[in-house]
Amino acid sequence: MQAFTTHHGLVAPLDRENVDTDLIIPKQFLKSIKRTGFGPNLFDELRYLDHGEPGMDNSRRPLNPDFVLNQERYQGASILLARKNFGCGSSREHAPWALQQFGFRAIIAPSYADIFFNNSFKNGLLPIVLPESQVNRLFDDVKAFPGYRLLIDLPRQVVVTQDGSEYGFEIGGYRKESLLRGLDEIGQSLQHADKIREFEANRLAQHPWLQKQVG
Repeated sequence: MQAFTTHHGLVAPLDRENVDTDLIIPKQFLKSIKRTGFGPNLFDELRYLDHGEPGMDNSRRPLNPDFVLNQERYQGASILLARKNFGCGSSREHAPWALQQFGFRAIIAPSYADIFFNNSFKNGLLPIVLPESQVNRLFDDVKAFPGYRLLIDLPRQVVVTQDGSEYGFEIGGYRKESLLRGLDEIGQSLQHADKIREFEANRLAQHPWLQKQVG
């Protein structure tokens, strides 16, 4: 997965609580056996005025002009500002996939659903928890100043605003190290590939009957 150290990006505000995973990526798009192609259908029910189905040409679908991600000032946003209990509902890993593939690197909210929170880290998406008072201030600033950007400094664990204010956030050591190195759980395991191969060779030498018979 892509490493995360610092990120300076445009912020888009999604001003609603309890955004569930079916709203993030509706269930009809989960039929795909691939891990790619979900970005165009992120928040499908909010972004478009018609009902979306897999295989549709999204460039021909009518956009909802009132939805924040369709507004010109938020085009290219890579930081999503959200309200409490973001990512609630079913435990689909497709939700962080869709957010990433749309272009988001981080989310800032007062709280998240546990499974979504864990899935985000496993896929290189950084979910930052800030107190509600700080999130409220960020919503005010984003709406007041077009082109509002934030700097996220993962090594220092701070969000830096345009006026230089710094908001600290907590993150577990293992998760932080995984993001900094760009390694998911499989990548972490592959760091020990030589030891794994050595273990398997020794195991077969000691227990040769475990070797699969050929022919």
